[in-house]
Order: sequence, then structure tokens, then C-alpha cells
Amino acid sequence: MGGFSIKNKTITSTFWISIALVALFILWGVIFPGNVEYVLGQINDFISNTFGWFYLLVTTGFVILALFLIFGPYGKIKLGKPDEKPEYSYFTWFAFLFTAGMGVGLVFYGVTEPLTHYYNPPFADPETKAAAEESLKFTLFHWGVHPWSVYAIVALTLAYFKFRHNAPALISSAFSPLIGNKAKGGLGTAIDTLAVFATVFGIATSLGLGAKQITSGLSFTFEGIPDTLTTNLIVIAVVTVLFMISTTTGVNRGIRYLSWANLVLAAALMIFVFVLGSSVQMIESFTTTLGNYIRDLPRMTLSMNAFEGDREFLNSWTLFYWSWWIGWSPFVGTFIARVSRGRTIREFVLGVTAVPVVFSALWFSVFGISGLNMDTANGGYIYQLMNELGDEVALFGFLESSPMSSIIIGIAVILISSFFVTSADSGTFVLGMLTTGGKLNPSMIVKIIWAIILAAIASVLLWTGGLSALQMAMLIAAFPFAILIIFMCISLLKALTSEYDILKMENKQREYDDDYRKRQKRLLKHKRKQLRDSLPDAEDDDEI
Repeated sequence: MGGFSIKNKTITSTFWISIALVALFILWGVIFPGNVEYVLGQINDFISNTFGWFYLLVTTGFVILALFLIFGPYGKIKLGKPDEKPEYSYFTWFAFLFTAGMGVGLVFYGVTEPLTHYYNPPFADPETKAAAEESLKFTLFHWGVHPWSVYAIVALTLAYFKFRHNAPALISSAFSPLIGNKAKGGLGTAIDTLAVFATVFGIATSLGLGAKQITSGLSFTFEGIPDTLTTNLIVIAVVTVLFMISTTTGVNRGIRYLSWANLVLAAALMIFVFVLGSSVQMIESFTTTLGNYIRDLPRMTLSMNAFEGDREFLNSWTLFYWSWWIGWSPFVGTFIARVSRGRTIREFVLGVTAVPVVFSALWFSVFGISGLNMDTANGGYIYQLMNELGDEVALFGFLESSPMSSIIIGIAVILISSFFVTSADSGTFVLGMLTTGGKLNPSMIVKIIWAIILAAIASVLLWTGGLSALQMAMLIAAFPFAILIIFMCISLLKALTSEYDILKMENKQREYDDDYRKRQKRLLKHKRKQLRDSLPDAEDDDEI
């Protein structure tokens, strides 16, 4: 893939093609906002209604593959040289996973989703104990092993080819076993451009939604701060400056320290809610929800409601989430791959899937139970706020009743802001990698360019009211990318099978060599004994 150099940092054709496509989309959204939302809405509805089964099957396939990689024969293969140590400690690595994967989503939906499912459950009667139990089970289902399996497969494939075979850190590199040198040509550029497209829209959407939640929290808590477009744009500008400052420090400083802070702040907020809430009920909810989740996972995974005929919950929640996680996977997968050098395949997949799922179960048990208790005790207060002011206000309506509410809400706003700064910082880092030929440390100017572009996209679409169009664009891009992930899986398994065969041959050769050396040693010992017997006057081996 051709390109030119800025201070010895190559900008590839993927960069320019992606910029052009994004610019065309933004122009379309600014000039014809109604048309773009209508067209994308039609396409999105068509994909959901026609290919919903595809999303269910493909995500199920990713879960099965993740389990195979954990328990299968390839688990001991290391993402790097055989004697290479992990680049980051477990704490730092899990902080990276938590921050890049979905930490900000847990904060946003911790109260919102369980409460929404309580009032609109898929099967149980609304506002009942069964609805509460079902709401937590489906919330964990949407944030559990399925999304993290998608991330794990994409990240593992990229990390394997990068650190095991020294390939460029690009999505296209994973296709080399299938398409050979075409991965470095036009087909590879198209693959990487699709990944950039999904990443840009995913991060810009999150930046816009994050600005709305931060603005909502500030307006809800502090009088004199209006919840307006101007405030949203100011928040975007401030967040952009912060993550541009952070991006200048790289992974080992800015993103690393912010990830630590995010994990500590999130844990502190969860402990605060746990201590002040119905702690015993939360613990019981955690075990019950985890048990229900494990018991009903196959049915929830494959259910298309074919005989009930009601697809509203399936389309609005499950299929939306599956396409959302797939759309986010090029960004999250690339970043997780970048920070996972030196780990074995088993360690990697187990860490990426199991630990976040357990933490998610804890998080939703604490905030879900507390939110439901507070809402029902106050006559549906939080749910009413959500209907009047939007979902982004649910967390703040819940925290309003806690002691030192202004301070706690302020901490929550800082946590959300920190998450968005870290996500945007990680996103610009990944975009820099994808558009500079897969360099692990892209140039500063490229990252700053992407930071400005992301902020501009979010601002323009908030101004035109087209943020939902941006979201739908990413969901639509997720459909072809899901097909690409399938081929990534095939490519990974092909490469792993070949390497495993080579490793088995090498092990057999080493065993053969060891046996040969042992036979030679026994033979030598036997000859020494024969020689010693033939020299009765010899006192030690030196004479022999």
C-alpha cells in the first residue's frame, strides 16, 4: 500500500480514502439530514429483519471458537517469541481491557438498562419480581461473554500475526494466509478502510453521546449550567483538548495512567454504592444472575422468537448490541492486540473473556439492584426522568439520593470524562496505526489529525441532529465486517494448525535427539565398562 512520509512516518492510501469517505458522509448528513437518516434507517432495518439470524449464529461461533482456543491444543502458543515476557502487568492489562472495551458503557447503562428491561421485559410481566430477575439476566447477556468473545477473536488474530510473525499491525495482515500478497494491495486497503470507517463512526458516536451525558450530569447537578447544544460543543472541545494532550504521551504514559485511574475510580464508585445499598441483596443478585445467565445462555444465544412473532426486544436490544460490538471490534481488537504481547493464547483469551464478564456481573448487580430499589421506592422516579430527559440522566437521578450527592455526581462526571478521554485517545492511536501501515507508535501529527476529525464529526452531527445517523452507519458497517471476522477466524486457524504441526515435528525431533543422546550415552557407558574390564589394573576413569 503506497503512501508518503511525514518525518519518516508513512501515511498510507487508507488514510486518504477514509478521510474522503468520512467527508462525503458528513456532507450528506449536513446537507440532507432527513434523507441520510431515512436511507440508513431502511438499510439498518433490512439487515436486522433479514439477517438477524446471521448475527446470532456468527456471535455464537465466536464464543465457541474462544472456548476452543482456551481448552484446545493451541493454548500454549505465545503471542511473541517463546521466551518473551508480557509487556504489561495483569493490573495494567486488565485496566486497558476495561477502559477500551466497554467501561464507559457500564457507567452509562449500569442503571439505565436493568431499569428499562424491568418496565419492558422480553417475556415476564412488567414491574414484577420476575421482570427484575429477567432484566438483570438479559443485561448481563448483552454485556457478557458474547461481546468479549468478538473482541478476543479479533484481537488475538491481530496479536498473533503481529507478534508471532512480525506482520504489520493491520486488519489486512490477518488475511495473508488466505489471499497472500493481495493483503498488501488494493484488497488489503479496502479491508483496512472498512475497519477505519467503523472505528471513526464508533468513536465519534461515543464522543457525541458522552458529551450529552456529561452535559446532562452537569446540568442536573449544578444550577446555571444549561443542557444545550452550546454546552455539548464546549464539552466536546474540552474533552478533545484533554485527549489530544494525552495522545502526545503515548500508551505507556497517558493511556496507561488514565486506565489505572478509570479502574480505581469505577471500583470506588461501585464500592460506595454497594456499602450504602442493600449489600446482601446485591450479593444474592450476583450469584442468582450469574446462575440464570449460565443456565439460559444457549436459549438466549440462539432465540430468534420465530414462533412468538414479537421481534421488538430482539431487534432493539440483542441484535443492536451484537452489531454494535462487531462494529467496535476493529478499534477495541486492535488496541487490545497492541498491549498483549508476550501472553499465551490460553492466557489471552481467558483474560479477555472471563475477567470482564465477572466484573460486568458485579457492576450490574450493584447498580441494577440499587437503581431498581431506589426507583420503585420513589414511585418510578428514575424511569420518569429517563422518559422526560433521556437515558443519559438515569445515573445522576439515582446518585441524587445518595449522601454527599453533589460530590458523588461530580466524581461520576469525572469518571465518565476520563473514560471518554481514554477511549478517544486509544481510538486516535488505533486510527494512527491503521493509516500508517500498522506502526505500533504512529506519528504525533497523524494522531492529532484524527483527534480533530473525530471532534469535528461529533460536533457537526450534534449540531445537525444527525448523531443517530452516525450510529446507524457504524451498525451497517458491522455487517460486512462480521463477514471479514469469519475469514479472519479461518485464517487464524489455518496459521495455527500449520504452526502446531511444525511445533509437533520440532518436539518429536527434540525427543528423537534426546533418545539418540541417551542411547549414545548408554553405549558409551557400556564401552567404558568393557574397556575397564579389559584393564584390571585401572583405578579410575582418568587412566582409561
